[in-house]
Parts: sequence; C-alpha cells; structure tokens
Amino acid sequence: MHQELSSVPRGQRHATSLLQSCMWVAIAPLLFAISLHAQQSLSINTLLPQPTKLQASAGALPLTSLFTVASNAVRNPVLASATRRMLDEIEQKTSTQLSKTLGSETGNATLTITLTDPTPQRPTLETDESYTLNVTASRITLQAANVFGALHGLETIKQLVEPQNGVYVIPAVSITDNPRFPWRGLMLDVGRHFLPLPVIYRTIDAMAAVKLNVLHLHLTEDQGFRLESKRFPRLTEMGSDGLFYTQEQMRSVIAYASAHGVRIVPEFDVPGHVTSWLVGYPELGSMPHDYKIGRTFGVWDPALDPTKESTYKFLDSFIEEMAALFPDEYMHMGGDESNGKDWKANPAIAAYMQQHKIKSTDDLQVYFSTRVLALVKKHKKQMVGWDEILQPNTPKDAIIQSWRGAASLNTAASQGNRSILSAPYYLDAMKTAERMYLDDPIPADSKLTPEQTKLILGGEVTMWAEQVTQETVDSRVWPRTAALAERFWSPQNVRDVDDLYRRLEVESIRLDALGLTHISVPNMGLRQLAGSERGAAQLAVLISTLTPASFHFRYEQQKTSQLTPMGNVVDFTRPDPPLRQDFRLLVERYLHTTDAEHELARQQLESLFHAWIATRPSIDALALDHPLLNGVKLRREQLPQLGFLGVQSLGFIEAKSPPDPAWVQTQAVLLKQAAEPHDIVDFVVLPPLQSLLDASQQH
Repeated sequence: MHQELSSVPRGQRHATSLLQSCMWVAIAPLLFAISLHAQQSLSINTLLPQPTKLQASAGALPLTSLFTVASNAVRNPVLASATRRMLDEIEQKTSTQLSKTLGSETGNATLTITLTDPTPQRPTLETDESYTLNVTASRITLQAANVFGALHGLETIKQLVEPQNGVYVIPAVSITDNPRFPWRGLMLDVGRHFLPLPVIYRTIDAMAAVKLNVLHLHLTEDQGFRLESKRFPRLTEMGSDGLFYTQEQMRSVIAYASAHGVRIVPEFDVPGHVTSWLVGYPELGSMPHDYKIGRTFGVWDPALDPTKESTYKFLDSFIEEMAALFPDEYMHMGGDESNGKDWKANPAIAAYMQQHKIKSTDDLQVYFSTRVLALVKKHKKQMVGWDEILQPNTPKDAIIQSWRGAASLNTAASQGNRSILSAPYYLDAMKTAERMYLDDPIPADSKLTPEQTKLILGGEVTMWAEQVTQETVDSRVWPRTAALAERFWSPQNVRDVDDLYRRLEVESIRLDALGLTHISVPNMGLRQLAGSERGAAQLAVLISTLTPASFHFRYEQQKTSQLTPMGNVVDFTRPDPPLRQDFRLLVERYLHTTDAEHELARQQLESLFHAWIATRPSIDALALDHPLLNGVKLRREQLPQLGFLGVQSLGFIEAKSPPDPAWVQTQAVLLKQAAEPHDIVDFVVLPPLQSLLDASQQH
C-alpha cells in the first residue's frame, strides 16, 4: 500500500548521506568515489507523508516546456495561486521553462485538475482533504472534492518529480489519498521569544509541503503579548517590548495560510501566564503586584481574578475583537499551569470560593474555564484548552489539548470531549524523529471504544520558545516535524523507521529549497564560531556527532531566560542530526554483511574514525582565538577517544582476536562517561560504538 517504487542499494545511499552529514574535508574524496553509481533508471518513492494507497506502473511522464495545466475551477483563486507555486517550484528544480497559465480547456492539458465543489476558499476542521492522482506517460489527472484536497495533490506531484536517465520525469503512479486525522498541527510559541513574520510565512510553506493543516500561534505569555488589540492598546504598548503583530499583519498571515490549506488557531492563555496582560491592566490581576514583563521562565503566580465580573467583561470584549479577526471556528484559551497561589493569597477570592462552595483552586479554574467557554461560544467560536481544564464536570464542547500524556487524552475521550495529543511531540525535549514518530495519537493497544476513538481529532507538534530565537527555530522544528506530519496523515501501520529517515533526508532538502533555514543557519553558526570556512569544516566533524541536550538539562545548566544569548555551540547543533541514523546503519552493514559490502563499510568507518581523531588538535587551536568553543571542551576531548575505540574495535574484529579485558573495561568506562550529560550537548554515536565494542569480544 505504501511500498517503494524501487530503492537505491543501501551501501550507495549511506555513502552519499554520510557525506551530507558532515563537511569532512579529509574523507570527502573517498566517500565521493564510493557514492558514484550508474544513472538512475528506476523510480524511488520519496513521498512524505506516505499516501493511503499507491500503485506504481511502468513508464513516466517527461517534463518539457509543453507541460500545461487546466481545471474546471479556473476561477478559484486558491487553486490558481497553488498551481503557479507548483509550476514555479518545478521550473526551479528542473530548469525547464514552463507556462504558468491555468487554462479551462482540459482536453489536451498535461495536468487536469477536477474539483467536485470549486467554491470553498477557506479550510475548516470538516474540510474533505482527500484526492486521487493518476499519472501516465502522457497525462496527469488530479481529482478532489475541493481545492484543499487538490492542494495536497499538487504537493504530491512536486514530490514525485525526479531525474531518470538524464531528464526529469514524473513516474507513472495511481494514488488514492486522505488524512487519518483532521487536526494535524504545529504550535509556535511567539510569546517567550518573538518570531517575526518571515519565520511565520516560511513555516506555513513548510507545513503545506508536508500536509500539516493547523498553525497554532501561542500569542500571549508572561514574557510578551504579541498581537495588537485596538480595544485594549496597553496590552502591546506596555506588554510586548514593541515586538508584536499588527492586526493588518495577522490578516495577511491568515490569508496566506488559507491559500496554503492551513488554518490559523490563536491562543490567548488565561487565567495563568498573564503577566504581560497585567502590566497594562493590573486591575485584572488577583493580587496587587508591581507587574513587569517576565524575563525568566517557569510557572508564575499572577493570574486573572476569576471572581470579578469586570474580568469577564474585559474578556468578553477582547474575545469579540479577536473572533472578528480570526475566521477559524476554533479559539485556544490556554488554561495551563495556573498554580492558584495568588488566588489563595487573596482573602476576597477565598471568601468567594467559600460562598459558592468551590472547594479547591482546581475547581475554581473549572468555574473560570466554564465562564470563558460561554464567552467563546457567544462569539461563534469553539474553545480549545490545555488539559488542566479537564475535570469531571468540564463542558463536553471544550476541546482538550493534552500535554501531560495519553492518560488525559483518553480521559477526555471517555468523558465525551474531543481532544488533541501533544504530549509526545514536544520539540524542545530534543527527542529523535524516530521516538516521536512511533508515538501514535491512537496506539494499536488503545482501550477506547470506536465512538471514543472518533473524538481524538489528531495531534499537534509543539515548539516552545524558551531556548529558541528567530535564527535557530527552524533547526528545532524541521525536519523532525515532517516525520510527525506523516504520523498524523498516513495509515497507522506506516511505521518503518529506516524508510522514514530515507525519505526525511530527501524532504529536508526540499524544505531547504523553500527557504527554511534548518540547514543553512547551523552551517552559518559554525562559520561564526570558528571564524572561517576552513575552521567551520573542522568543527563540523565534531558537531555532526552531537545533539542539543533536553530543555530541562539545558535550563538547569544555563538558567536560560529571555535575555540569555542564543549563539553558543548548542544553538547551532541540530536535533537528531543525520549522522545518528547513518552511522547506525553503517555499523549494522559492517557487522552483518560479508565480502565487498563488508569491506566497503569497514573503509568508510575507518575513515570516519580517523576524522574524529583528527579533530582534537585543529579544534583546540581554533579555541585559542574563539572561546565559545570551550563550551564543548569535554566533548571535543572525548570524540578522538571514541575514534580510537572505533579503529581499535575494527582491528580486533578483522583480526578475529579478542581484546584484552582491561582494554574492554577502559572503553566501557569511556562510553559511560561520554553518555553522561555535559556541555549541554549529547553524543548521538554511542549505541553503534557499543555494538562494535561488543562485536570485538565475540571471537
């Protein structure tokens, strides 16, 4: 149902990807020689996410300047602009000049797009996003219920373009495709660190490319209120440091997103995380404080006063204003991490709770959430909230976004609330794409009934911004989020991790072509850290073996705040770097193959290990004039030692002579020490090295 059209031999593919993983000047000639192979004549499935059904056929449609597009929905502006984008991107990729006209005469067109209903121009949760795509050697037909299914089909066409025998073609396929979940989201926290409009726009481009359809903007935080309110101007005048989106800018973002099949869901977090609200409107607070914009992170005590009618009057007016700005039917009102301390400290609030038989601050939050839900409904929206708002008496029309785990998701569904899973998909935890990919919103062993299962709308990746800036955010979000786009779109049984990484490597380059900076900024950062391109190439060998430490470890080491500079080595180190997967597969190939393939893998490993060994003197010399490199002093000392471990293990394995037990013990200690948290970066190469060490003892 989602098998490859064909595949490149494993040895050739990973030789190439190893070269892409690092800028290894010393070993590039060797790897380049290994990676050379005959011209590609078979199609390779690089679609991401995988379609529901895919059938390959013989033949391919060549891309020439005679390529034309026609549709029965030529007047639909969303389709017209999406078709132009597709043609522009194909032209850029293939250097084949294409006509950019969307015609209405479908008889002789190369690509014919047929919509059952050409009228929708804005995506909704209920939108039918399915499409069918058929490619023959002479013609392409794309059929969809509406323009938003067609947008997904156009993205698939772009992904199908590939070189064959020296020319670009679209292979002959038949695809029937539809998403598994209707809510496939990405949350960007623009409150803690403001993310300017170019970040938002390119994020939408990337989301559309991998068929994500909800951009959740976390617009308010203790550290900043990021959206203009004309009714309450002090929210941004006093609570944003001047870093916010005007309403006109947000309208443009919404229109751009809609044209890409992406819904914008705003979040205004209440009753906690509201310090930026209270700087300009302190009367909304539960306690009299000298409110100032937050600079540090964590759970703060300030909260809106849930016992004053003036609070709800303010929110009523504010929600009315925002409901008019955002056309989407859903509005997120937060509800997370309100610790209740200011509520308990206010005698008037305590008296109110006693008078109304409200037993705890959790119950008081349910009361508050119920009142807010009514206001959201009043203005024709449906409320989403974090799972703190979930209590036995939470109204059934509240949608629960679970950040605390599958248990709360299941509780919500069992109570009749629709829900969205985010708990496994926190990007700031720096988990691998593999680990997050294997976490499913509805796992195979789920105990939910079929009716309860229908209440789980999907999942949402979250990018909290305590430790990111506009320069580094792309490398934290992409390409790992593309793996989760597949989890939310493709059938549940699409779980081949090796194949995911094969396709993710290709998709990462496609995203780079769209203007995403997940590759370019880390490379730029290495040049800045090392002071030259040559120095960056030397540093890249070390960096390729590292991944940023998790959010909590970094916070404990740095006590990161809104004012913490984000230009250290860790900030230009990529989560789940390509070498982690490539090195694992290379070691497996070495240990589990024979003859020529085994020898090829041995040569590659030996070259790699010698590159690790060579880093020490070069980076030590760089660090004399570039002190930020001392932030990874221990890691740069350990990497050459790991290189020696690798070289010596290969020697013992090839000689079929077991090492001295004392040597084995020394290497075991090295691996244990290298696995300990340090320098706020972690090695990604240790498990395969352990496999080599184990193998060296088996003769």
